[in-house]
Amino acid sequence: MKNKTFGSALLVAGTTIGAGMLAMPLTSAEMGFTYTLILLFILWGLLSYSALLFVEVYQKAETKNAGIATLAEQYFGLPGRILATLSLIVFMYAILSAYVTGGGSLLAGVLPFLGEHATSISIVLFTVVLGVFIVISTSAVDMLTRLLFAIKLVAFALVLLMMLPLVKSDNLLAMPLKDFLIISASPVFFTSFGFHVIIPSINSYLDGDIRRLRIAIITGTAIPLVAYIVWQMATHGVFPQTQFVEILNTDPTLNGLITATYQVTGSGIISSAMRLFFTLALITSFLGVALSLFDCLYDLLKRVNIKTNRISLGLLTFLPPLIFALFYPEGFVMALGYAGQMFTFYGLVLPVGMAWRARKRYPELPYRVIGGNMALLGALILGILIMNVPFLIKAGYLPAVIG
Repeated sequence: MKNKTFGSALLVAGTTIGAGMLAMPLTSAEMGFTYTLILLFILWGLLSYSALLFVEVYQKAETKNAGIATLAEQYFGLPGRILATLSLIVFMYAILSAYVTGGGSLLAGVLPFLGEHATSISIVLFTVVLGVFIVISTSAVDMLTRLLFAIKLVAFALVLLMMLPLVKSDNLLAMPLKDFLIISASPVFFTSFGFHVIIPSINSYLDGDIRRLRIAIITGTAIPLVAYIVWQMATHGVFPQTQFVEILNTDPTLNGLITATYQVTGSGIISSAMRLFFTLALITSFLGVALSLFDCLYDLLKRVNIKTNRISLGLLTFLPPLIFALFYPEGFVMALGYAGQMFTFYGLVLPVGMAWRARKRYPELPYRVIGGNMALLGALILGILIMNVPFLIKAGYLPAVIG
């Protein structure tokens, strides 16, 4: 594997592994480890497949540096560009809302002296302090992210090293407490395999080399799959299911997960290391998504001839997620669920549609993803199902997940 290919695989892995993995234990506590593994493998296969569809479509891109919205316009006209752009913006707003609620919850856990307003104050502090780095410059974000990412990896390794020896096979064999939870949890898990926004950059970096793109995507997504399996093994294996669910029903937040860790292990070191890892994972993910949204809004407003400065863009970027977090301080999982809806369209439904059009328009495509049109249809059906999961839960057709 050449250096560029290996670097691209690491870029895929680094983009994929983020704060979405923190919600996995919250949404899968009632599901059990076995069904969680099944869901992980299904979504890994599905999102790797959809990423390879982008690779297929890029063979006929008008320019090597075309973005996904440009591809959507190529196959579906201006409505395609508008839908692709809107789904991406709404996705980033939803996931930023999740990060603000989660970050505020964690910060409130170490600021109890603030009393009954601890959560609200913590949410504002989390947003404002980190938002300042975005408004200052990209280089400021870069320097902070590099430092925190290194510490995050050390904290994650420390958590795993301390928790894995405590895993019990009986806990891993727990079965679902409700039917169809594997479907209900899918939108949240879906966001944990999201890296598709960087495919244009990787395609350009590898000069559109199909073989190397495929290797980078498959290898890059396999790394987070292994990390997620080990992470789920650590949480599901340490916590007895009934006790875990009872604690999370009382406090369905990341603080609840830390509380459960302390009650089960009795170790303040493990719970402190977990809090550090959670906080750093949220901050690094928050900075990456916020910077992307900040730049996206700048480009969008520039396209329609609206003049802005960094302060006004900062307000436009952070006010909506801040308002959501203040009204729904325990909405971490809920916001991730809605983010999953938007990302399902952007990362699955859209590439299926573009691949379908590309195959009709260019029957001589050198590379086609395996499975033919039947695989496209199957992926589309799964995508539509995942997009409608929150509505089905609200209507009572599917059980709600914790959080």
